[in-house]
Amino acid sequence: MRSYLDFEKPVAELEAKADELRALRSDGEAIGEEIGRIEGKAAIALKELYATLTPWQKTQVARHPLRPHCLDYIAALITDFVPLAGDRKHGEDSAIIGGFGRFRGDAVCIIGHEKGSDTESRLKHNFGMARPEGYRKAARLMGMADHFGIPVLALIDTAGAYPGIGAEERGQAEAIARSTEACLRIGVPNVAVIIGEGGSGGAIAIATANRVIMLEHAVYSVISPEGAASILWRDTAKAQEAASNMKITAQDLVRFGVVDTIVPEPTGGAHRDPSATIAATGEALDAAFAGLQDLDAATVVRMRREKFMAIGRTLG
Repeated sequence: MRSYLDFEKPVAELEAKADELRALRSDGEAIGEEIGRIEGKAAIALKELYATLTPWQKTQVARHPLRPHCLDYIAALITDFVPLAGDRKHGEDSAIIGGFGRFRGDAVCIIGHEKGSDTESRLKHNFGMARPEGYRKAARLMGMADHFGIPVLALIDTAGAYPGIGAEERGQAEAIARSTEACLRIGVPNVAVIIGEGGSGGAIAIATANRVIMLEHAVYSVISPEGAASILWRDTAKAQEAASNMKITAQDLVRFGVVDTIVPEPTGGAHRDPSATIAATGEALDAAFAGLQDLDAATVVRMRREKFMAIGRTLG
């Protein structure tokens, strides 16, 4: 079942017309040719749209409900995955998936935000918005990975950490800080991938990595466009303007040195061809880990620190 974004209306109309003709299709060659012509026009329209997406449109694509999520990447890229739960202090948080498995034969620790794919799973995973226990679990798993010399892979897809009263009472800010500290401290290589939304401290808590990879139409920012618009103009309707000024796209962030590599998405976004997107991400991960192998712990820590200390120092 297709799901269209507002700006995809021209494509939706063409594809709907093709579907109508296909449903009525007989063996007539003329109808077949007409379907082919319409499908060709739809493909061209889609390509032109996605070649010139605005930051706000990219935000909408990054949030698409059919976009592949953390568990989809784990299922396709990780073998022998063993999930681990709990922070050993309060409880389990299903917004963050964590565990150990193998990526192309090599042991790896996986930590990632999971938004869920339907109403039931979205509620279970709290729409990918982690509570303190989720970040404490992440820090615990990174400590285990460091102890056993296992690289860490983080999959980021969250609008931000959960802002509820209970989360604040249990030390949300401290938990995010501890998780970020764990990212910086571990002596094993870590690679982070922004697969959808990378929102605020909720993202950076597990994305402070030696290599940061970002999908072509993902977004990564200190606050959501709606949140920025609410603070700056007291008007969430100005979210589109905020998105354009915040420099949240992969293309901007590579230029600023925040992101190292962009993974191209299929025309129409990752949700149009999840398998191809995940495969391309796997290749980017393989290259990132290969560039970090055989480094000693001191070098890994130093390189990571230098990477983040350099951000923003060379901007004109």
